[in-house]
Amino acid sequence: MTVFEPGRAIVKREVWKDRAWLRLPVTVLADHPEADGGVLAVQVDDGATFTFDDDQPPHPWAERAAWSGATVLQLRRPGDWYSVWKFFTDGVLDCWYVNFERPYARVDDGIDTDDLELDLVVEPDGKRAWKDVERLHDRLSEGRLSLDDLGHVLAAAAEVADRLDRDDRWWSAWDDWVPA
Repeated sequence: MTVFEPGRAIVKREVWKDRAWLRLPVTVLADHPEADGGVLAVQVDDGATFTFDDDQPPHPWAERAAWSGATVLQLRRPGDWYSVWKFFTDGVLDCWYVNFERPYARVDDGIDTDDLELDLVVEPDGKRAWKDVERLHDRLSEGRLSLDDLGHVLAAAAEVADRLDRDDRWWSAWDDWVPA
């Protein structure tokens, strides 16, 4: 298994139907695949350039040239149908964000995953808001999401909500992290 050294630039790819339809450079902060939970932590910087393939349909963000507005910590564990993001603007915490996605796969130069639309925004005061719930039906209709995928996403959403209710966040080890 490839273990990424802290400071290494890797590529995060969104892969759908064997298409790497979005590529984004990220910087590894920590990679502990053998530790309990196996957390991979990466940072996305404001201005990180997007690369898209030319196949159809285009990626939903194809109109954008780069990530903008926030520095983001992204935390992933093997097998999870979600990642946990921590958004900062000008060094100030905006929110925690749970991004429901396919479990990531390691490749030589980075990781492959795919955003499955559903998100949970957790404000610094703990208030929560589900995002893009209404889009799940559209993703099913388009074939971007199968019924099996939807089942995994909904199970992961229930798990995350339960973890938050119990204040049992595996990502709490990153509560004090701020961008350099």
